[in-house]
Amino acid sequence: MTVKADLALYKAKELGKNGWRLFEAAMDAAFRSRQLMKADLRAAIESNALRVVYQPIVTMGTMRIASCEALCRWDHRDLGPISPAVFIPLAEEMGMISEISDFVLQAACTDCARWPDHLSVSVNLSAKDFRSRNVVEKVRVALADSGLASRRLEIEVTETALLDDKSLTRQYIEELKQLGVRIALDDFGTGYSS
Repeated sequence: MTVKADLALYKAKELGKNGWRLFEAAMDAAFRSRQLMKADLRAAIESNALRVVYQPIVTMGTMRIASCEALCRWDHRDLGPISPAVFIPLAEEMGMISEISDFVLQAACTDCARWPDHLSVSVNLSAKDFRSRNVVEKVRVALADSGLASRRLEIEVTETALLDDKSLTRQYIEELKQLGVRIALDDFGTGYSS
């Protein structure tokens, strides 16, 4: 009974203030589906079933590819492609977003090292990644393991990461810049600054 009451409460909160909801069977089905999706995502992360694709970044003056952004994709064995808008928040909620960041960082550096020297790669790191001193070491290791020149890697930082702990995030960004890595602000104007 408590689970049903909790589900109704969460639905009421989701719909805004000063409201109420009665439990509906659809709430239970959605909850069970979400729990299954979490279990499947955990298994996909642990078995390296995610993949990285690259979105080209074109220089307008030459109309040539100058860089690529590394993007994570998940092809669910039963449901097919799952949107990052679905699985990234799930990974954050599960505390597994850093595992995805590590995977994408390693894959992007390894792949970019094989590309022509004028191409670079951009990797998003989550706000959670910037709460850990390990972020600089993870980048250092990915560069060393792949042999990628640091000038060919760009780390995209979200506004959320900048706002969480300004002094620590700034320190980590400075250390990454000292490695020779470029830094870009990701999703500017979509969050706090909007």
